Amino acid sequence: MSSSVYVINPNSSQTVTTAIDAAVAPLRSTDGPDIVCLSLAEGPPGIQSQRDVDGVIMPMLRKASELEESAGAFVIACFSDPGLHALREQSQRRVFGIAECGVLTALTLGQRFGVIAILPTSVPRHLRYFGAMGVMDRFAADLPIGLGVAELSDEGKTLGRMIEVGRTLKSAHGADVLVMGCAGMARYRAALEEAVGIPIVEPTQAAVAMAVGHVRLSQALAS
Repeated sequence: MSSSVYVINPNSSQTVTTAIDAAVAPLRSTDGPDIVCLSLAEGPPGIQSQRDVDGVIMPMLRKASELEESAGAFVIACFSDPGLHALREQSQRRVFGIAECGVLTALTLGQRFGVIAILPTSVPRHLRYFGAMGVMDRFAADLPIGLGVAELSDEGKTLGRMIEVGRTLKSAHGADVLVMGCAGMARYRAALEEAVGIPIVEPTQAAVAMAVGHVRLSQALAS
């Protein structure tokens, strides 16, 4: 029976994939489904521009096609959700994008969501997506920490910037729930939530939780 939840990191950074794997570990259970995290070898080291986003779509679709037979669901682990609708067209499985799932989860935890982005160039891309999702009336702001994907490994610097930006989103923009705008931020969630004092959504965890739920329910219906 198709059972694995495949979490595809569309960049080639194994460090990011390892962090994603650790972030979703609490969602694993002995009775499944399996949660398999993998990198896209053809992807760039970090997805930081629209060109990067567009460039990973075809390699990701090919990888997903190879995994289709054993998949119960796919999760696209990049906050731009590259190829989300194309993969939904291609696959017979459930397909989840972490940005969409992160925002939808935030809407259940607060009235106005804020987003912590990595770079200023990420923000216009996010805003286009939130507009397409129809959630701008619940949107507070999207502010960058000014660090690239590779720089997120500097834990002290990253957490400090995230706390600063998170507090600004809360105090100056009225956000009462925050979404981490990158798949590489998960290890900071607990410390950030404690420092800022409002719920923090880690989008890969949100998406994988949804995917696991759908697979388990599908298996229950089939049994």
